[in-house]
Amino acid sequence: MAVRPYWKGYLKLSLVTCAVSLTPATTQSEKLRFHTLNRKTGQRIHTQYIDAVSGKPVDDEDQTRAYEKGEDDYVILEEEDLDAVQLESTRTIAIDEFVPSDTIEWVYYDSPYFVVPSDEVGEEAFTVIREAMAESDVVGISRLVLGGRERAVMLQSWDKGIILWTLRFGDEVRDEDEYWKSVKAEKPDPKMLSMVGDIIKQRTTSWSDTMVKDPVQDRLLDIIKEKQAPKRKGKAKKEEPVAIEPQSNVIDLMAALKKSLETEPEAPRKRKS
Repeated sequence: MAVRPYWKGYLKLSLVTCAVSLTPATTQSEKLRFHTLNRKTGQRIHTQYIDAVSGKPVDDEDQTRAYEKGEDDYVILEEEDLDAVQLESTRTIAIDEFVPSDTIEWVYYDSPYFVVPSDEVGEEAFTVIREAMAESDVVGISRLVLGGRERAVMLQSWDKGIILWTLRFGDEVRDEDEYWKSVKAEKPDPKMLSMVGDIIKQRTTSWSDTMVKDPVQDRLLDIIKEKQAPKRKGKAKKEEPVAIEPQSNVIDLMAALKKSLETEPEAPRKRKS
């Protein structure tokens, strides 16, 4: 079932404008949520903002955001200060630039949203923009205020609609060269490379969303169900911990590859739907 739009505004390309809405492409509604209780009373615990010096609760109207310029020295930002930097991108996604669709590294991708036309009047303009991006194999770059913060965003043609990805800022992405410099650049043994290729072929299958099911949540649901059931008399058997054999630091890679090829790949575990 479709959910209510998170944002409504306009998609603009030069002089072409159409009304659109954004809805998060992901959801946390199916995730288990826990409350914190007072174990003694069984009552829920509520959090409060407490003044660090006086120790007294701070009312909502007295809470404000501030930038720390030095130790215990802050610059307070009022709502009008924050509103002043939110320009046209508050209500309009203006596409001013396009880049080839395969040039943005995935590490910049943050959160995805579905973009759809919000009225019949703008549907034709929306469709033209979507199809033109698809035929040109490009994505649009724009800016948009979401959650009180202006973000760089990427728009990509996707099926009948458009996917909008918020993008991480450049200073949020670490330089990979700092990490890769410790990795040796030697070419691997061709025979070993071929063997690993064969292992990959054995284990290559079609993508399914069951591959990204959450086994921890499934087990938690089982535990909750068990706790809800009437308790049986007698002591429950305690599961013995599985012993883990210590591994040697010296690995015979060729022997491990040969053994891997001789071993049939394990069938995927059945996941709860």
